[in-house]
Amino acid sequence: MSTPYAKLPAWADYGLIPVINLFVAFVVAGLVVLLVGENPLRAAAVLVEGAFGRGQGIAFTLFYATTFIFSGLSVAVAAHCGLFNIGGEGQGYIAGLGIGIVCLAFDSVLPWWLTFPLAIVAAAAMGALWALIPAYLQAKRGSHIVITTIMFNFIAASVMVYALVGVLKPAGSMAPQTRTFLDGAQLPKLNWVIELFGAKIRSAPFNVSFLLALAMAFLVWVLIWRTRFGYEMRTYGHSPKAARYAGISETRIIIMAMMISGALAGMMALNPTMGDQHNVALDFVSGAGFVGIAVALMGRLHPVGIVLAAILFGMLYQGGAELAFEMPAISRDMIVIIQGLVILFAGALEHMFRPYVQALFASLSPRTVGMEAVKGKGA
Repeated sequence: MSTPYAKLPAWADYGLIPVINLFVAFVVAGLVVLLVGENPLRAAAVLVEGAFGRGQGIAFTLFYATTFIFSGLSVAVAAHCGLFNIGGEGQGYIAGLGIGIVCLAFDSVLPWWLTFPLAIVAAAAMGALWALIPAYLQAKRGSHIVITTIMFNFIAASVMVYALVGVLKPAGSMAPQTRTFLDGAQLPKLNWVIELFGAKIRSAPFNVSFLLALAMAFLVWVLIWRTRFGYEMRTYGHSPKAARYAGISETRIIIMAMMISGALAGMMALNPTMGDQHNVALDFVSGAGFVGIAVALMGRLHPVGIVLAAILFGMLYQGGAELAFEMPAISRDMIVIIQGLVILFAGALEHMFRPYVQALFASLSPRTVGMEAVKGKGA
């Protein structure tokens, strides 16, 4: 039997170890860059400069981060309940259908600040309903949530193809997408906030859905750590047997947690549809649901960590585009490799360096660390 990990101070557990994992990931990525004949230090400088060096890059980085915050929160809520929601991609995709219906119906009669709340409700409702079926199958039939949510990703893609090719496509149009939303369904930009600090932005889709993402991160924190339902979720996720013994309804907790997770995944569709392309098109989610898994793991399932991890992946997306342009030897495929290395060390190998950190803390303060370990076992 493996020995359980000793308890570390919160700043080391949630800060130091993820930073070490990230550092090692970038070191290995630097070796990959070196193998193709480029300077790793220059590549790192171009990556950071492209993401944060100019107002335009910052705006795009935050635009990408907005979507990843929603998808990361979605994964985290389910994970605290012991569920692995891998269906964020499909839940966000189906939510786009609800957003499209609301925007097409009201963009000519309502201003954006009235259309936006309706679209939020539609996105959350569609995402939650799409997550409800796998949740019910898990709670009532014992079907594994990973298998059902994966399959529902494919079903969602087929539903959207049908809707965008036949039902919602404007007459005479060949593109599988809705018509362009009018001003009443276009979210205002937040670029002016960055420009207050003297930066210049030509055009970037950074919009008010970023504020919604931050609000949802705060509400998720309140839900998980400041409500009775959040305590029940964490209890069930830690020990289903103990939760059942305490009288917690397994069916209720699974279905509610998955529906909240699906609602958060659905809201990520607001950013690309209403904030950027101003229509609903095929594949607008673009893998953000799967990136959310890495964001949640790297953020240690905490909303603050998820926001920071989402900004990191936004940096990789925006800075990676600049890197591929400035250094042609580093293709977009290599950017995917760098992202994969970050996911590998931050997710699958997140505990790789924990024993060494524990040994360091033990050598520095054996009495303190020992007491923390005893307290952790007693809890």
